[in-house]
Amino acid sequence: MQVFGQNPMSPFGGGAFAPWVLKIQRLVSQCEPGKPVHKWQIFRELCELKSTLGLSDRALAVLNALLTFHPNTVLTSGSADIVVFPSNRQLALRTHGMAPSTLRRHIAALVAQGIVLRRDSANGKRFARKTPAGEIEQAFGFDLSPLVARAEEFAALAHSARERLRALATHRMKISLARRDIVKMIAAGLDAGLPGDWASYHRRYQTIVAAIPRTSSPRELELIVAELNELGHKVHALLDAAFPSTPPSSDATPLCDPEERSVTGDPAGGHETAAGERDVPLALVLEACPDIIDYVRGDIHTLRDLIAAATIVRPMLGISPSAWAEACEALGRETAAIVVAAILQRGVAISSPGGYLRNLTRRAQAGQFSVWRMVMAVHGARRGAGAGPAPSRLPSFSPGRKT
Repeated sequence: MQVFGQNPMSPFGGGAFAPWVLKIQRLVSQCEPGKPVHKWQIFRELCELKSTLGLSDRALAVLNALLTFHPNTVLTSGSADIVVFPSNRQLALRTHGMAPSTLRRHIAALVAQGIVLRRDSANGKRFARKTPAGEIEQAFGFDLSPLVARAEEFAALAHSARERLRALATHRMKISLARRDIVKMIAAGLDAGLPGDWASYHRRYQTIVAAIPRTSSPRELELIVAELNELGHKVHALLDAAFPSTPPSSDATPLCDPEERSVTGDPAGGHETAAGERDVPLALVLEACPDIIDYVRGDIHTLRDLIAAATIVRPMLGISPSAWAEACEALGRETAAIVVAAILQRGVAISSPGGYLRNLTRRAQAGQFSVWRMVMAVHGARRGAGAGPAPSRLPSFSPGRKT
């Protein structure tokens, strides 16, 4: 241990002495002399720990500059050159012109975290006293010894930080896969017209997804994964009980006409009233039918925006004013706009949009139309096709063609 007074610990000027400096000084004093540490390796570990240690990017930039003043790649405990003594001007140049006040603030942050120690001279200047042979006898500036003394501590913390990031990435991947499976299974159930409270399952799915925080801990994401898995098992069990264990033969009779099924999601001959049906969230409509966004200025934020976009798209699809008016009367303007968005999304799959809308209007009047089934079927079809845009049918229409 070096003699008291040879390595000053208190700051020059009016700065108060911090008792925790004694702890860092003790670690430095107990460090084995000659212990080597690669300075850039420990710097990379500190970059990984910046959130844990509360260091800003600019504080790390200052530390990077301080390390460049050390002549070697390896920091050695007890060596004479472990203290660097750049002037403020030199530091500012190596930090790309950082202001003196900003430099002082970030140096204070490095000192407060026990990453460097101040070795202030009697007058506060940074310099080195040398022997007649030119070797450094004593230097006043910034002592990098804490980096050597705490190398194992920083390495362990960096390893923990990497493991935490790995756990977060794993849980996020599980959440993404579970979300995809649940949405597609619900869409498959609706598409096949299977009995079940699919709207309730979708509401539960939305509740779970809405609870995912922007900044999460691994434990929080683990709980989200568990909830999604529980919901996924329920939906899977419902589908598993309904579908045969062996794949159907190629000549099996389809459940319904492909074109009819692709948009309405309502099985042929099925009967379901829309009375009391919960409104389809606008976000789900736009996720299933994003093409309609191209026909508005800016974005679609409200149902009123969606209705305005549908009003623009309607004549382009060749839907007559009377067909639109009947749909608005039977379905409501909001639901009619959703139907137009779905027809637009399906593109050339619907050969006669006006006739198709009239058919859906008649179904709605008979209580045989579900907007939920329609949206989920389009959502499932779009995801099954890789979420790419549907072939557009708009160029094939002229303004004079109405149905």
